[in-house]
Amino acid sequence: MPEQQIPRQAFLQQTLQRGFAALSRGNTGEASKCCQAVLKVQPDLVPGHFLVGLVALEAQQPKVAFSAFNSVVKLQPEHPAAWAHIAKLYMRDGHFNGADDALQKAQASAGKDPAVNDLIGTIYSFMGYYDDANRCFRTAIENDRNNPAYLLNYANNLVYHGDTAAAGEVLEEIIGLQPDSPQAHWALSGSRKAKDEDHIQAMHELLQRPGTHPRAQAFYYYAIGKEQEDLQHWGQAGDAFIQGAAARRKTVEFDEAAEVETFNFLKENLTRDWFDDQGEGNPDDSPIFVLGQPRTGTTLVERIITSHSQVHSAGELQQFSLALRRLAGYTDPKRFSAQLFAQARDLDPAKIGGLYLQSVSKVRGDKARFVDKLPQNYMMIPLILKALPNAKIVHLTRNPMDACFASFKQLFADAYLHSYDQREMARHHARYRDLMQTWRERFPGQFFDISYEETARDLEPNARALLEFLELPWENACLEFHKQDKAVSTASAVQVREPAHTRSIGRWKNYAEQLKPMQEELIAKGIEIGDA
Repeated sequence: MPEQQIPRQAFLQQTLQRGFAALSRGNTGEASKCCQAVLKVQPDLVPGHFLVGLVALEAQQPKVAFSAFNSVVKLQPEHPAAWAHIAKLYMRDGHFNGADDALQKAQASAGKDPAVNDLIGTIYSFMGYYDDANRCFRTAIENDRNNPAYLLNYANNLVYHGDTAAAGEVLEEIIGLQPDSPQAHWALSGSRKAKDEDHIQAMHELLQRPGTHPRAQAFYYYAIGKEQEDLQHWGQAGDAFIQGAAARRKTVEFDEAAEVETFNFLKENLTRDWFDDQGEGNPDDSPIFVLGQPRTGTTLVERIITSHSQVHSAGELQQFSLALRRLAGYTDPKRFSAQLFAQARDLDPAKIGGLYLQSVSKVRGDKARFVDKLPQNYMMIPLILKALPNAKIVHLTRNPMDACFASFKQLFADAYLHSYDQREMARHHARYRDLMQTWRERFPGQFFDISYEETARDLEPNARALLEFLELPWENACLEFHKQDKAVSTASAVQVREPAHTRSIGRWKNYAEQLKPMQEELIAKGIEIGDA
């Protein structure tokens, strides 16, 4: 190498290292400056463009990220990590064919690189391809068994597949490698029932460490709450859930005004007159949508339905809203908004239905019917009814306090941001109930309400009524849904592998004093909460 180039190469290497280090600390401003500096010196520097993409992802600038990763693969066509990120960005905007193509290119050049296989596995999980994800996660840990992040993704995949014993062993392995691993402790608490306070005490000790980030605190407090609940220590469990929610609330922004605007737009614009003026949708009768609020029994009912020989479980699919995004040209990072529905309300229903069916073709299985169990699809019931007029829609109902508390005590990934404050949770629930009543009045008989409580208490008659609505012949296997071995992408992945039970009915009453703000807000909205 010519002598005069040595300082230049050293500058590029050192600046890139500084940029990646800054990004790992969350300092996107410093990382961005490093990108600009290296690309000014060498415009075709592949790691420089890749870092631009990562910085843009962190800064929620998907267009910039997409452009940067495409620059990477133009300069280096066999760059699996860039292709994987391109696949995720394609999927985010509903470009399903582009996502599949990019994933294939990522997989083709991934080799045994553990970081790349872990990334590809994460994207397969996002798309609902859990078997493919399992293969990638196994490749990652086979080539780097000492990386807690890779092991955690593998453990979560094992939980989805119902292998909670193996998942527990992997989570214990993670904690052995990295004792202060909040997500591993939280996942371990959810994979088994606590029998004593040993793990609780260990987590309390970890919480005492100075400088613990609120996100880490949330994992520990929610895990402590779950195990205290296992032990029926209701007061301690309630305190932990409240502390966990407060910690998590510090790390997220819930735009309640935007949610109010969205729900108002839906009520004011997706009217019966609008519905009747739209064209005809796609006549395919294979989809069954199970929806409602999270943690209200949607997974229980989905497992009852998919125990039937004619029905496949496709999981919690984002594909319907992604089809709206794609056809409407909507690129805002917000998953749902008034603007999305304003752009989507006059789309051709047949195109929406057709694109949805195309996008689920690889996850819908080979049976006559399949279940899409994304709870948030309740917002789009009129659009679903119009785009897929022969699809079936099943809506779960549950006692409002049990429903709100079930979400409040659950730590979600990046959804349901209203659930970390009791009053925000209650106001959201009131808006949801009001919207569902609006849909009942406008589209009577076009979807099926099923009660979680009634189904848990008396399974067979409710399962029979459900199958009758779905126009499926009765099969006794639907009463033994807990024997399924299919993957479950939901917070209920462990619970659904046991028979129906009534332990969760009225559970909120054990926390009645601690949940006063939630009760007050629901009552103020005119919602009957039941016997307190």
